[in-house]
Amino acid sequence: MEGSPAGNSSLFFQLKTLFREEAENIFHYIILPKHPRFGFNACMKVSVVMPVYNAEGTVLQALDCLRAQTYPSLEIVVVNDGSTDGTLELLRRQKEIVLLDHSHRGIAPALNDGLAAAQGEYIARMDADDLCHPERVELQASFLDTFTDMGIVGSKVKFGGDRKKQAGYAAHVDWINSLVDPNAIALNRFVESPFAHPSVMFRRELFERFGAYRDGPFPEDYELWLRWMANGVEAGKVDRELVTWNDPPDRLSRTDERYSIDAFYATKADYLFQWLEKNNPHHPNVIVWGAGRVTRKRVDILSSYGLRITHYVDLKKRKLNCGTPVIQPDEIPDPTTCFVLPMVGKRGARDKIRAFLTERGFVEGQHCIFAA
Repeated sequence: MEGSPAGNSSLFFQLKTLFREEAENIFHYIILPKHPRFGFNACMKVSVVMPVYNAEGTVLQALDCLRAQTYPSLEIVVVNDGSTDGTLELLRRQKEIVLLDHSHRGIAPALNDGLAAAQGEYIARMDADDLCHPERVELQASFLDTFTDMGIVGSKVKFGGDRKKQAGYAAHVDWINSLVDPNAIALNRFVESPFAHPSVMFRRELFERFGAYRDGPFPEDYELWLRWMANGVEAGKVDRELVTWNDPPDRLSRTDERYSIDAFYATKADYLFQWLEKNNPHHPNVIVWGAGRVTRKRVDILSSYGLRITHYVDLKKRKLNCGTPVIQPDEIPDPTTCFVLPMVGKRGARDKIRAFLTERGFVEGQHCIFAA
């Protein structure tokens, strides 16, 4: 990819094969929809792509939500990813869906199968264990119709779990919901993924121009947003809770190593370096706020690309074995002479750092960028 550092060692760029070949991509059967308002095989403006794996207890509710949408021109593409329970039998009895069935290969190949079959100008994502508001598709399609410079639109989401038992996930939902403005989404994309995957709708031209989902040891959705945004794609949100994002114990983001903290960082590191290369006026020099062991371990990946850490910032005076000097916040130079990369993971601490830098005259995107 243009802008990648020489000798790129990013994990996902080492993969020899990112997509399955046609021989592994054979659909067993397809049920073509007969839309009640448009007739058999009508041309749909919006296609919903929903991969399904062992979801017999929730998939019918998800389909009911889609059938209840106020938006008329809607195609529902369901990809059964080799379910071993009663999911396939349930889906075979459903009307007005496009049903694709293949052996179990994982979510990225299933999503790409759905994209290949979808006819819509806009593609909406949906998971088989989530629910959506009746106006979800209408509002997001209207957003893309109105804001023609936007390629991706998400929405706020309702947390569908127990906030006390799943406090971390609930806090992540709150953080996602705090990012609505396109500028806030762009500036915070290196902290965590700014979208709940099943809340997103995007223009089909994006995967035709910049590629679809990549299959590897990383979160497929986050890599996709970072890659598209690195290519100049703008993203926004509808300022309403349009999806209930459930958090069952067997959700992939809880059980699969591709969604671990380390996998997220390995994914974002390459795109973060590309962004710094283009936007840091003092590149490759940066000041990293956060001198803990975990932060320094992650910064090592950026250093391997050629980033030079001139100082670490910490609240306490300390010496590091690496020899890089540690300064305290009040010792950070003038914003015109340096670039600061705050990498403190705690949300409360991040807010305090942002307030401190803002008061000192630092502007996000010009003098600093937050990551985690």
